[in-house]
Amino acid sequence: MPKFYFNVVSNAGMVIDLEGSDLATIEDARREAVQDARALMSQAVLSGRDISARKIHICDERGAVLQIVAFTDTIRRAD
Repeated sequence: MPKFYFNVVSNAGMVIDLEGSDLATIEDARREAVQDARALMSQAVLSGRDISARKIHICDERGAVLQIVAFTDTIRRAD
């Protein structure tokens, strides 16, 4: 099973995922990245911060970026 790494990228730098996650497909990795982004944004909102400009780089074991998930792409506007 492939291992995927989820590095969080902001204007201030990058938080490297050193552990990674064993997942069957890149689609599974994208779903996990979406859930991670939503959880991080929820925590930030509760503490009064906006981190919606951040992104998650989904990387393989060699560090190659396979997909980029923008935090703003993980939520829908509700009016």
